Amino acid sequence: MTTHRAEAPESVKGGTPDLIKAVPVRHPWRWVGAAAILIVVALVIQSLATNPNFHWDTFALYVLDVNVVRGVGWTLLLTVLSMVLAIVLAILLAFMRQSDNPIFRWSSWFWVWFFRGTPVYTQLIFWGLVSVLYPKLSVGVPFGPELFSFTTQDLLTAFWAAVLGLGLNESAYLAEIFRAGLKSVDKGQMEAAEALGMRRQKIMWRIILPQAMRVIVPPTGNETIGMLKTTSLVLAVPFTLDLTFVTNTLANRTYLPIPLLIVAAFWYLLVTSILMVGQHYIEKHYGKGVDNLVQAPVNAAAAKAAAAGLGPAGRTMPGGPTVAGNEIEESGR
Repeated sequence: MTTHRAEAPESVKGGTPDLIKAVPVRHPWRWVGAAAILIVVALVIQSLATNPNFHWDTFALYVLDVNVVRGVGWTLLLTVLSMVLAIVLAILLAFMRQSDNPIFRWSSWFWVWFFRGTPVYTQLIFWGLVSVLYPKLSVGVPFGPELFSFTTQDLLTAFWAAVLGLGLNESAYLAEIFRAGLKSVDKGQMEAAEALGMRRQKIMWRIILPQAMRVIVPPTGNETIGMLKTTSLVLAVPFTLDLTFVTNTLANRTYLPIPLLIVAAFWYLLVTSILMVGQHYIEKHYGKGVDNLVQAPVNAAAAKAAAAGLGPAGRTMPGGPTVAGNEIEESGR
């Protein structure tokens, strides 16, 4: 019986096979799309630079105007106070929704249903008219004597009415975000902590909530940016010191609405960009170990072995030393 031996290809006989000459897939339409985008960007820049109706001199005059900068400060103050109020209420509402008490659960549900189901502009108008419904607020014994009283208009100014209206409305949205974050944590975490004898309140604050923050932070950051822009509606209260109202007033005075609108857009974009940077680092902090944003720690001996050209478990790579335990020994010693 005759046997035949297969001959190796010429490229393999020498022991070093030829590299595959791979030709990358060409995507001509991607370049066409990129060129179209660049053309549009160039046209927009040309229009912004050459169209005199933008009145860039007026923009430069008012972008750092003292009234505009003060309006930015009031807008930031409204955003911060409203979000603080909303976050505190949302945490409370989310915990109530998880409670075994049916009154807590249904109260939380009703709050979310009402404040999420009505427009924020309507709610702001209502808070601006509270003094009409209740001109005087008093504290006393029910159906008994009155201890003291005060006028609603003096207590609930336009600024605090705006904060209250924005915060209560936002709390309904954040409550659902927080509830989704709490439900994202496995129930086994709660059961294991209870088995160790931890109180339910401590479990929530020390175990459940830190893990839920990875889910809570991104939408909360988006809601904060949305709150910054929602402050433009506080004229309904009415509150007249925010950025939008100030720029509209200047536009009515100069009869040039477009450059003043650009001033407002510039400041909103600037503050939003800063908030987005902060949101990125907060997400990075709470995403450790999950989002692969932070590399896992490397054993020192393994790092030295990798740098010396060693393989795993102390095996010697060609031309490298050997590893025995935690010590690196040169081959041949």
